[in-house]
Amino acid sequence: MRQYAVIGLGKFGQSVALTLAKNEEQVIGIDFKEEVIAQLADKLAHAVQADARNEKTLRTLGIQDVDVAIVSVGSNFEASVLITLALKELGIEEIVVKANSEEQVKVLEKIGASRVIQPERDMGIRLAKSLVSPRIIDHIELSSDYSLLEMTPPQDFIGKSLKELNVRAQYGINVIAVKHEHGEIDIAPQAEHVIKKGDLLVVVGKNKDIEKVKKKT
Repeated sequence: MRQYAVIGLGKFGQSVALTLAKNEEQVIGIDFKEEVIAQLADKLAHAVQADARNEKTLRTLGIQDVDVAIVSVGSNFEASVLITLALKELGIEEIVVKANSEEQVKVLEKIGASRVIQPERDMGIRLAKSLVSPRIIDHIELSSDYSLLEMTPPQDFIGKSLKELNVRAQYGINVIAVKHEHGEIDIAPQAEHVIKKGDLLVVVGKNKDIEKVKKKT
């Protein structure tokens, strides 16, 4: 079990913290608003009212022992910078920070954030990609070269096994899961698995290879 610190418990921070907690992860939630901490006190392993910009405060709370720190302090960019610097000083290896602009992304990456996210931009990109390709349910860029895709199978995939389709050789992608119509999920499906109408495929691969599959009807 990994330990997480979520610093800043607005809507985004709360959704991250509560989702982690529901997955039985250890979460320390930190916010300066007393009413927010009161709401989450019985839902997280620890919920603390504190000024996270202070490295000594973070050390007192044991933040140096967490595996991942998520910084989500809303529109206060100065606070994001100070907290990120404090976390680096504490030796946190994985620091995920929320940003509101490309300029903020560049600054946060330069001062040591492992990953910087822009939720509104990222959701906008994912929505646009799903609209351009109606068969695409979700599209997540893992890096500048690789993506993970949830998609309905092309018509000529239906009724064939993964072995017959041989998508790795044909398209350079891997099917890592199959979601069935009634909600069941096969993780790492066997080569003999036959694709059925109503299935959703979860695939991963290079963006250039995924584009070939997206164009199939």
